Amino acid sequence: MLVALPSAIAFGVTIFAPLGSDFGAKGALAGMLGVAALGLVAAIFGGTQRLISAPCAPAAAVLSALTIQMTQQGFGVGSVVLTLFLVTLIGSITQIAFGLLRFGELIKFMPFPVVSGYLSGVGLIIVLSQLPKWLALPSGMDLWQGLQSMDLWQAPSVLVGAVTALTMAVSPRVTKRVPVIITGLIGGICSYWLLAFTVWPELRILQGNTFIIGPLAVNSEGFLESLLAPFHTLGKLSLPPWSHILMPAMTLAVLLSIDTLKTCVVLDAMTGTRHDSNKELIGQGLGNLASSLIGGAPGAGTMGATLVNKASGGATHLSGVFQGLWSLLAILLLTSLIAWVPVSALAALLAVIGFRMIDWHSLRLLRAKDTLLDFVVIAAVVIVANTVSLIAASVVGVFMAIMLFLREQIHASTIRRKSYGNKVFSSRVRSQRERELLIESGGHTVIFELQGSLFFGTTDQLFTAIEPELSHARFVVLDFVHVQSMDMTAGHMIERIRNMLAEQNSKLVLTRVPERLPSGRDLRSYIDHIGLLSDSTAILFDEFDSAMDWIEEQTLLFVGHAPLLHDGLPLRKFELLHGLSEQEFKALEGCARSHLYQEGELVFAANSDGHELMLISRGEVKVSLDLADGKSLYLTTFGRGQFFGEMSFLDGRKHSANVHATRETELISIDRRDFAAVVASDPMVSASVMRAIALAIADRLRHANAEMRELRRVV
Repeated sequence: MLVALPSAIAFGVTIFAPLGSDFGAKGALAGMLGVAALGLVAAIFGGTQRLISAPCAPAAAVLSALTIQMTQQGFGVGSVVLTLFLVTLIGSITQIAFGLLRFGELIKFMPFPVVSGYLSGVGLIIVLSQLPKWLALPSGMDLWQGLQSMDLWQAPSVLVGAVTALTMAVSPRVTKRVPVIITGLIGGICSYWLLAFTVWPELRILQGNTFIIGPLAVNSEGFLESLLAPFHTLGKLSLPPWSHILMPAMTLAVLLSIDTLKTCVVLDAMTGTRHDSNKELIGQGLGNLASSLIGGAPGAGTMGATLVNKASGGATHLSGVFQGLWSLLAILLLTSLIAWVPVSALAALLAVIGFRMIDWHSLRLLRAKDTLLDFVVIAAVVIVANTVSLIAASVVGVFMAIMLFLREQIHASTIRRKSYGNKVFSSRVRSQRERELLIESGGHTVIFELQGSLFFGTTDQLFTAIEPELSHARFVVLDFVHVQSMDMTAGHMIERIRNMLAEQNSKLVLTRVPERLPSGRDLRSYIDHIGLLSDSTAILFDEFDSAMDWIEEQTLLFVGHAPLLHDGLPLRKFELLHGLSEQEFKALEGCARSHLYQEGELVFAANSDGHELMLISRGEVKVSLDLADGKSLYLTTFGRGQFFGEMSFLDGRKHSANVHATRETELISIDRRDFAAVVASDPMVSASVMRAIALAIADRLRHANAEMRELRRVV
């Protein structure tokens, strides 16, 4: 309460001061009533632990600017007061609507440069608005004119304000246990009375003293008059222009919501708690609604008072409730003392607060080119806030932030990796001859791994990267695995690529198109709806490996390599065993056994006993691993002429993966124990077979290493 109440009084005086010196007391009372209403209502209905709500700088900036604007335009005092009441009322209702519509999470995503510009703009507005009060310039005088007319400066006001600001700057070096707002205010009050008893005795007079707040009407009659005044005015005066109500009300609601949620986020980080953004917005809206109905100033969850509350041992939302109760007692018991608070002390106090609100660290963004544009956004928000309005500043800031985001997206590459079919292969293990053919002819397959957002801003960049490859490509693969979004413009560009490939009898292959993007959109259905899969010139595969396997088969057929998948391959024709002598073949044939598996049948399971080298005479098998979630991870496919099970054959340990037949498959197995019996009579067989297996494994490893290097290369 001791932190929130002085600043609330200052904010209230700031709001009403443009109406004349006689309204300083009304502003002070509005600030105090705002502290009490927000403390009681917002804390009860918001529920965020340790949060202290009170009138704040953004509210003072918006409402004081509105008061100055309407005064300069010739509106009467009654119209201005009515407008302030309606703006606060509608702003509070808007905050409640934000919470009910669950906008709490959205407000937290306001771009940081815009928030920084907001706070800096509000801080600068506060500083500039308090300087005339600090200097005690005549009412209505332009600030810049007043700064040049030093003869108009009031010495008592200047000295009291200077002592207040100096005390706030120096006191943290002496003690951090007492908040600077309290020490500054005490310093200002003490200096005022020192001057009153030494130099200017007229400062000791209460009535008509423009250097102090003045008498406050807090009796039941005065309180009731403050409560009913706006409603009486509604019946007597016509409504002010809605342009003076709706836009400031919306600005007030947004700024107070951001200020509150920013404080809540910091509090969560310090205490390890989690606040409910939407519930807090409803609570803040109800608090501001109560404040407006009793003639109080609006506010938000304030950082300074909240941190003091935490440091003082506050642990629940009830600390905010008691802050409201203590504020109510202060209104009832201490108003005679508050009436003597120097206006210049409050002005200096707010000027220091406003100065500290300015994000001076943002100046560091000028040091580097890559952060210069972020500084431009902050500077633009500050300039517009101080020359046009805070709502215009918000629009400008958000618009510039969006433009910077689009610029970043447009200049970011949408191609994560480009490769070719002679460097990246499917998981199917192929013979040496097949690999040689794929390396020789696979260059006609171009693979683009896409990333990021495919939209109108990146379409030209993507087409420019793909177009040079179209003239010689037989297959163009677009891998969508890292795509975050896609619009109609990008879809039309891909359709254009498909048509260009179709003209030269080439194929467009789409793979790993996500069914659900981060936005929730079904990209696979979207691609189908826009007509990309309307004919056979474009083919969609769920997995990248399936796409590459199909392309490899088409490539091998194109070059005239058509393996006989239905004819069984005899043991002597296996590439693995090339180089064995006739005697060694006869020895192997003596321990070889033939097995037939139907489609889907399990050849062996992981962790089963293993002791056989399996050679595929015809058909194919798929190797997979069981995962903890009950699913399986596909590893590779072995086809006709390949072998598997060599690890268990060599070390006698259990199998490490599952193997299933994907079609009718004939296998030739060589049992480890039978092979040992053959080796015992002819040791040369062991040396020849082991050498053949070692060379085959080495070849597979070299091939895998080459693919890994290619996959790690990012364009």
